Amino acid sequence: MTFDLASTLAKHAGRNAELHAAHINPRFATVLRTIGYDNVYTRAQGAHLWDDRGHKYLDFLGGYAVCNFGRNHPTIKKALADYLALDLPTMVQFEAPLLSGLLAEELKRRVGRGLDYVFFTNSGTEGVEAAIKFAKCATGRPALLHAPKAFHGLSSGSVSINGCESFREGFAPFLPECRMVAFDDLAALERELARGDVAAFVIEPIQGKGVNIHSPGYLAAAARLCHKYGALFVADEVQTGLGRTGSFLAIDQEGDVEPDMVILSKALSGGYVPVGAVLVRAEVWKKVFTTLDRAIVHSSTFHQGAMAMTAGLASLAAYDEARAADNAAKMGAMIKAGVDAMKPRFEMIKEVRQRGLMIGIEFGAPKSLMLRAAWTATHAMDKNLFAQAVVIPLMEDHRIICQVAGHNQDVVKLIPPLVIDESDVQWFLRAFEDVMTQLHRASSPVSLLARLGRNAMFGGKKEASAP
Repeated sequence: MTFDLASTLAKHAGRNAELHAAHINPRFATVLRTIGYDNVYTRAQGAHLWDDRGHKYLDFLGGYAVCNFGRNHPTIKKALADYLALDLPTMVQFEAPLLSGLLAEELKRRVGRGLDYVFFTNSGTEGVEAAIKFAKCATGRPALLHAPKAFHGLSSGSVSINGCESFREGFAPFLPECRMVAFDDLAALERELARGDVAAFVIEPIQGKGVNIHSPGYLAAAARLCHKYGALFVADEVQTGLGRTGSFLAIDQEGDVEPDMVILSKALSGGYVPVGAVLVRAEVWKKVFTTLDRAIVHSSTFHQGAMAMTAGLASLAAYDEARAADNAAKMGAMIKAGVDAMKPRFEMIKEVRQRGLMIGIEFGAPKSLMLRAAWTATHAMDKNLFAQAVVIPLMEDHRIICQVAGHNQDVVKLIPPLVIDESDVQWFLRAFEDVMTQLHRASSPVSLLARLGRNAMFGGKKEASAP
C-alpha cells in the first residue's frame, strides 16, 4: 500500500493531543491543555504559524532557537528538495562524504579562532557529549566545571553538567567530578582550576535558562585561566550561535576569546534536519584520534548524513540572505527599548536582559501593598506560576508563543526567528503592555487560577484578539 502524507494528515486532522496522550507523553499533553498551548497548527511561514481555525500566531519561541531563519525558508526548502531529487548516496559509512567536507570548510571559515577540525553530531547534547569525551582524552583529567543554572542537554553526560536540579532529580548517579563554579566569578573559577584535575570548563556565552549575561571580559579571561592551568575552554553556542545574539557567535562580541572547542546545533538544522557540529583545536583532536586504529574512536551512525549536511549548508546561505545577525541586533534593541519604556508604569518589571534576539524579561516584587500581596500569594501557590501568568495570556489573548525562562524563575524568555520585522515587534509590545496592565491588578492570582482551571477542563480555546 502506498503511503500518501497529505491524505494521512487529512484523515487524522485534529487528533494531535489524543494521539500524544495515548502513545507518547500524557503528562505533556495535560500541560499543553492547562496552559492553553493545545492548538493544532497547520501552516507556518517565517515567524508566523496558523492553526486549524485560520488564526495567525507570532512565534517568539522559534522552536527553542531552531528556526533562526524562519519556518519553511525557501532557500532551505529548495536545497532539501534538490537533494532528494538527485538520488545521492548517503550513509555509505566507509567514504569521505563531499557535503560534510564542504560544511566543515564553511563553518571553519565563519568561526575562525584557530579551530582546525569539525566533528558532526545529530544534536546539541551529542555535541556536548563529544566535547566531554575529547576533553578528558586530551587532558587525561577527570573533572568538568560548569555554572549554576547551566543547560547543556539532557543525556547522561550533559545532564551531569546542568546547573538546574529539576533536570537532574531521579537520574543519578552522574558523571563524577562535575563541579559548579559561581556565575561570572573569575576568582571562583581559578580556585577550581588550581586543583589541577580539570579537563574542561563548559560554558554558555549567554545562559539559556534565565538569559544571564556575563560581565564584559569575563569569557576571554576565563579562557586564559583555563589555559594557564592546563584545562580546555568549551563554548556551548548551541543556542547562541548563527546570529542569535547579533553576531555569528556570541563570543564574537566578547573580545579575544580563545576556545578549544565550539559546539553548534539548533539553527544549523534550518528547522528541518537535526544536525550539530563541534569545532575542535588541532592539539585536542590529535590526542583523541591518535592512530589509524583510533580513526573512528568516537563516531555516530548518522553524524554525516547527506540531508543534514545539505540543511546545514543551506542554513548558512539563509543566514547571509536574511542578514540575520544585523536584524537580530536591530529588532532585539527595539524590543528592549519598548519594554524598558514600560518600567516606570509597571512595578513588577525588574530588568530586561538582551543580546540580539535573546531576551529575558525578569519580574520582581512590587512596592505597593496590594500588588505585593498578589505577588506573594502567587508565589505561595507555586514559584513557577508568576511567569506563566505572563506567558499564558500572551498566548490566549494575543496569540504569541513564548516560554518561561527556567524552573523557579520569574523570567519570560523571547527567542523569536531572526527574520521578525517591526510589525512583529509592535505586535509583541502591544500585547505585553496589555498583559502587564492586567497583571498589575490585585486580582491577578485569582484570574490566573481561573484560566488554569478552565483550560484543564475544556482546553485553551478562548478566542484571542486579532493582532
